Amino acid sequence: MSKNILIINGPNLNFLGRPEMSIYGKETLADLHSIIYQWITNAEWQARFFQNNSEGEIIDYIQNNFEWADGMVINPAAFSHTSIAIYDCIKSISLPSIEVHLSNIYHREEFRRISITGLACEKIIAGLGVQGYIEALEDLKKILK
Repeated sequence: MSKNILIINGPNLNFLGRPEMSIYGKETLADLHSIIYQWITNAEWQARFFQNNSEGEIIDYIQNNFEWADGMVINPAAFSHTSIAIYDCIKSISLPSIEVHLSNIYHREEFRRISITGLACEKIIAGLGVQGYIEALEDLKKILK
């Protein structure tokens, strides 16, 4: 059965593969989309990809697309640690949501170790690089059965 999934990426993820490759990996955002698209195609699912550096734009996109979706994978990036607004948005849409972080936020600076937005999600996956998105999709597959 086909499912519709939102894949949301937050600030600076449009720069993947450029800065701090030792932390975030060498894959670009286009590489990430290709990897996810391959998984989605094999599962016969549909996805809408969105990346933005603005908190309000991310919230608007989620609010404008949640009725289409069955679930969401979100990497709010730095907004994870600061955005009560994105937390409220995730809580208000009642979609199963999984938060992903390319790096292991629990082994980085102290201020990155708490994810406010993750508190609104079923799970947080951190430190697996792009594979974390695939794990999130696998988890959503189980949740949506």
